[in-house]
Amino acid sequence: MDTIIGYFRHIFSWLSVPSWGSFRITNVIEILILAFLIYQVFKWIKNTRAWTLFKGIIVVIGFAVLAYLLNLTTILWIFARTFNVVVIAIFILFQPELRRALEQLGRKRIVGSLFSSSGSSDRLPRETEKCHEEIIKAVFDMAKVKTGALIVVERQVVLSEYERTGIPLDAQVSSQLLINIFEHNTPLHDGAVFIRNNRIVAATCYLPLSENEKLSKALGTRHRAGVGISEISDCITIIVSEETGFVSVARDGVLHSHLTVNELRRELQEKKKTDGANSRFRKLKGILKNEKKADQ
Repeated sequence: MDTIIGYFRHIFSWLSVPSWGSFRITNVIEILILAFLIYQVFKWIKNTRAWTLFKGIIVVIGFAVLAYLLNLTTILWIFARTFNVVVIAIFILFQPELRRALEQLGRKRIVGSLFSSSGSSDRLPRETEKCHEEIIKAVFDMAKVKTGALIVVERQVVLSEYERTGIPLDAQVSSQLLINIFEHNTPLHDGAVFIRNNRIVAATCYLPLSENEKLSKALGTRHRAGVGISEISDCITIIVSEETGFVSVARDGVLHSHLTVNELRRELQEKKKTDGANSRFRKLKGILKNEKKADQ
């Protein structure tokens, strides 16, 4: 317990304001460099599935600080005994993201990512609307002839680990291209298509299957994969049934079936809402359950 209390005392000792006489121009440079690096690290974390876990860690740290301020000795004793285990667990949970960051550093692409403009991800409403209409047209054209399809539309959480399981495309979204991808007996028809920033980034991608026991046993692998990826991210997954031709959407681990054209359009245009406590728990549970699968 003395160890963890010493950690908090050391942290709060940094809050003491130095005298202006000891303040130098190098301090300003250090503050600016550290602020820039911390900002880039946070931006990188937010663009991965680690963001949900990171928010949970922040809550735990805040609770520990509160326990220190209120001198809750029992809780501090528990934190002191589990501190080393928690640190090891963090490295295990973040292992896929840390490995990808080191891979980017090895390819010397990290510098370019630091200075890349974030404005490229903000598309014009007209372009986004056109993308949605192309998706809708393709989905219901395939539904008429009962062509199975699985389309993942990314939002805030980037699912690069699943995208890399497929074939990269980087193509403009069009109904003709989507129909051609999912056409029977074509090389790209099996698996999911990923759409990010109004572009098709990959096809034939493999998704984690949902283990939700409440899902109907009549649902096949395509529907369970669509629900599975929505459990661990904020994406919208569109599924076209090969047996019935029905159009479904999976969002936040919930499957909405038998959608019409207008209902699908509303799903695509609906902005991301703040998740409730149950949704957060469901996503965190899905991440912990699929972290090992994503690393394989």
